[in-house]
Amino acid sequence: MPVESPGTALSPTTLLLIGLGVLFVGVIVALVLVARRRPKRVSTLEERLAEYSAREELVTLEELELSASFTERIIYPALDGIGRFLGRFTPAQSQERTEHQLELAGNPSNLTPSTFLVLRFVVMILLGGAVLGLMLIAKASLGRRIAFTVIVTILGFYLPVLWLSSLVSRRQTRIVRQLPDTLDLLTICVEAGLGLDQAIQRVVEKSDNELSEGFARYLHETRLGKSRREALQSMAYRMEVPDVTTFVAAVIQATDLGVAMARILHVQADQMRIRRRQRAEQEAHRAPIKMVFPLVFLVFPSILIVLIGPSILVLLDAGVLGSIF
Repeated sequence: MPVESPGTALSPTTLLLIGLGVLFVGVIVALVLVARRRPKRVSTLEERLAEYSAREELVTLEELELSASFTERIIYPALDGIGRFLGRFTPAQSQERTEHQLELAGNPSNLTPSTFLVLRFVVMILLGGAVLGLMLIAKASLGRRIAFTVIVTILGFYLPVLWLSSLVSRRQTRIVRQLPDTLDLLTICVEAGLGLDQAIQRVVEKSDNELSEGFARYLHETRLGKSRREALQSMAYRMEVPDVTTFVAAVIQATDLGVAMARILHVQADQMRIRRRQRAEQEAHRAPIKMVFPLVFLVFPSILIVLIGPSILVLLDAGVLGSIF
């Protein structure tokens, strides 16, 4: 009986089974490797929680200070520190007056009294230094250098005050123009059944102007515990507009006497519309007076040059004016 030699070839079935086994093991190994390389999938909720916690950590630890601008982080604190130092030598009444003026102007650029004081000194030094440099370049005399430098330096110290007064005047003018329409909206809301504070809240939501900002601060103060009288008086004090003061006095009186608020608001709205029409008529009457300066000094000389200029040239060519001049 013949004996199989060790080098006998495997059958095709065995080779097929071995090949399938190797392929299966290769697929399993490939899947394991891919699974180990692929990052672990996190549920949507876990992703949001991780992102929120990371954002909070970054904001509170790293980005809280860096989120502000360079001016807010460095310039304003430095100016405020210098202003507090200078404020020690400034009368308290002057600081209170400056603070009130900043409130009347709507707190431009979030200036504080100390920062505004430093701003005045900075403008004074810059203007004075600029004029002194120009005088040196022009080689002016010593007396002129001193005189012009002192005058411009003093002007530079009071120039921010004039700028602030201009902002106050423009803001008060805008409030006067906004008040009649705001009172109409308040009247409609109160007549529809809302209380005064709810009507003011609607005005704050529907408007975006100086008057709505004042009403928003009024609501904030009432929520903090101030009475309606105190909050309204504070609002009138921060605006110093006669029409607003009249409106506040009428609302306070109606609250104390128990008068219907809708009636008071309706009367106030009518009065504000009448005052607005009277102001428009007053401005119309002032227009001819305001036109005198441009007419006399700008328009009339141009007309005279256009009309008489050619005649003068003709007379000069003819030699008529030569004998006179």
